Amino acid sequence: MAREDRPRTAEGPVRTPPLRRIRELYYRCPPRTRLFAGAGIATAAALAAFLVGIPVLSALGVTLLLLGVFAALMRSGEAVATVLVCLVWIALAYPLFQIPLAGAPVLLFLPLLPPLVAFAASRVTQFPIWHTTLISLLVGLILGLAVALAGMVTDTVPPAVGVACTAAGAAAALLWRVVAGRRLRRELSSAVSAAAPADGGPRVRQRAAGGAAGSPARRDDVQAEPPLPVDEALAELEAMIGLEPVKQQVRAIAASIEAARLRADAGYTVDKPLRHLVFSGPPGTGKTSVARTLATILHSFGLLPTSRVVEAQRADLVGEYLGATAIKTNELVDRALGGVLFIDEAYSLVNDGDGQPDRFGNEAVQTLLKRAEDDRDRLVIILAGYEQEMERFLASNPGLASRFATRVTFPSYTSEELLRIAEHLFGQRGDLLDEEARPALGRCLEQAVRRGAIDELGNGRFVRSLVEKTAEARDVRVVTSGQAGHQPEPAELVTVRARDVVTAYEQLTERLPGFARTPDVSEALAELDAMIGLEPVKRQVRSIAAQLQVAELREGQGLRAQPPMRHFVFVGPPGTGKTTVARILGRVFAALGLLNRPDVIEAQRADLVGEHLGATAVKTNKLVDRALGGVLFVDEAYSLANPGYSGGDAFGAEAIQTLLKRAEDDRDRLVIVLAGYPAEMDRFLASNSGLSSRFNVRVTFPSYAPDELTEIAERVAARTGDAFDEQARDDLRQIFGHVCEAGWIDEFGNGRFARSLFEKACSYRDLRVAEELGAAATAADLTLITRADLRLAYSEITQS
Repeated sequence: MAREDRPRTAEGPVRTPPLRRIRELYYRCPPRTRLFAGAGIATAAALAAFLVGIPVLSALGVTLLLLGVFAALMRSGEAVATVLVCLVWIALAYPLFQIPLAGAPVLLFLPLLPPLVAFAASRVTQFPIWHTTLISLLVGLILGLAVALAGMVTDTVPPAVGVACTAAGAAAALLWRVVAGRRLRRELSSAVSAAAPADGGPRVRQRAAGGAAGSPARRDDVQAEPPLPVDEALAELEAMIGLEPVKQQVRAIAASIEAARLRADAGYTVDKPLRHLVFSGPPGTGKTSVARTLATILHSFGLLPTSRVVEAQRADLVGEYLGATAIKTNELVDRALGGVLFIDEAYSLVNDGDGQPDRFGNEAVQTLLKRAEDDRDRLVIILAGYEQEMERFLASNPGLASRFATRVTFPSYTSEELLRIAEHLFGQRGDLLDEEARPALGRCLEQAVRRGAIDELGNGRFVRSLVEKTAEARDVRVVTSGQAGHQPEPAELVTVRARDVVTAYEQLTERLPGFARTPDVSEALAELDAMIGLEPVKRQVRSIAAQLQVAELREGQGLRAQPPMRHFVFVGPPGTGKTTVARILGRVFAALGLLNRPDVIEAQRADLVGEHLGATAVKTNKLVDRALGGVLFVDEAYSLANPGYSGGDAFGAEAIQTLLKRAEDDRDRLVIVLAGYPAEMDRFLASNSGLSSRFNVRVTFPSYAPDELTEIAERVAARTGDAFDEQARDDLRQIFGHVCEAGWIDEFGNGRFARSLFEKACSYRDLRVAEELGAAATAADLTLITRADLRLAYSEITQS
């Protein structure tokens, strides 16, 4: 999303309230951990009370009361009312029970009752917690106090039984609320299930507290469900790991809704809140989860009758023939009425991959736009997908940009956030990381982020897969490492080791081409140094690598850094190592985390230009898509601007414009190298101002000298175990010297000429050995190239 298009949520940074930060930390801990922590605190309080001489039951009661208050505060905004109910009840019940039970030890049990009742009331999700707590405690107080007073007056029942009757009365009231809640849930479920489609349609998500399992068949038949408190709905958002920009935007949306409500209550005219949104970002960043949370928030504010989310993709909207799409889309919208319609990969509705308009997708878009307007008071539509694809999709239809004006941008997770997600998932499974496994996990995730591969891997989804694969690798290790009949220790069955993490990480990343074999910067530059000649090129590539490294260091220390240069022009005669240097440059970028992989996709004019106007853009885009994450090397790029065509080269111009747009749009995921002869490349760059501005780093490759060509030929021979004899080496120097002096070396192809000369000489050597020696040939005869072999090879090349 362009920077200027992003909605601003505030003039300055939004500070998260302390209670929300505490809630976020609280919900990151697994329930079992929280339970054990509470038990540990209660045990420690009882032990401390025993040691200092305080009544243990009193200390335990106060501790449990405080723990209950804390747990309630962490749960929802209703906690304040619930805590007040508990405190008022204790303040009222304790002096009243002093009348029949003055000084009785059994009174110490009274403070224990309210937190227990409040905890039980929180399980009855159909009613407010404070309301259930109030009713239960009042019933218990009335019953228990009546029994205690009757026992004191009549002496027939011990007054202490009144405390037990208080607990029994509260329990009976709780049971009654549970029964009433279940009856309400059944009524809500059956009311909406009766209208649910038989085929199920797209997936439907809702809360268990009475959300519909299906969706209404008619537009006006929307069954409401009990809403969550707004604070509790927002607490679900705060409990999510990372996504701070998203949380700020959702909080801003919630604040706007609340402000509009307050203005309306004060008698002011207010605009209807923006209903339809665009979620853009890489995969696995929580777009669907935030959509569900947003549905709960809108339901809590009363803007939607349910918190139901209907998830859909292109196949759920597009029909098999023209006319069927509108019917299918309308049926989908009908099912989502009263809740949220979440369309993932929405950009696929405008599929122009073959250069032709997508009539089915356009029909779905037009139907969706009409329903978005007609049903804006009963429906929220969220369009989701990758950022750049969503920008192109929204630009394809003016109605999309105007009706879906609220945009929420999801960033990729940082390595620290991914590590927290992984630890949370391991905790949910009950697995334990040993002291070496956690650093290994952090290193793997840091590498995936640094190399820019985390979006392709899937962010949060990748972490979930990594956790599952790690557990699988642990299980294989535990089962196969033990001796026959040996039972592993219980702790070993749940303990994850570093090698389990590394094994899983390698299995999941091996599907990324070139990811595992990327060297570090020093290895890439060592490969550059090993090349023969090209000293000016080596100095320039080293300078580029140094600038990239310094920019990375500056960013690491919070300093401003220039955006790294991404696109290059390689000029020079053929056979001077341009493709090889492009591969090395790709390795440098990948090693610094600026590219996913060091792969180089080589292309020429025929790979970019189509057979008819419109097809060229499609063909060029497909080529760029294939190169994303690596290097696109376009050789003889000047052929894209062919002045020899009468009326101009419309096909080549279309390829250039498409290439320039992708060079800008995908500058963080792609390196493009345009290569060719110096004079032709100068004319090519001058033909379009966009080329000279975006491809402003020029690397000039000189022709090889005779000594360098000789060394190239000898190195090529050594790789196959062959060699030139002394006389052949002398002739080799003379041949290269003559060719360079005559100015033929560029025409012959520089390094390619040296390779061709060696290969031709090997052919004549093999022919000579077969005819003269046959089976009597020695190893030296089979590998040695003579002067005669070389001269015959040179004669053939120069005459061809």
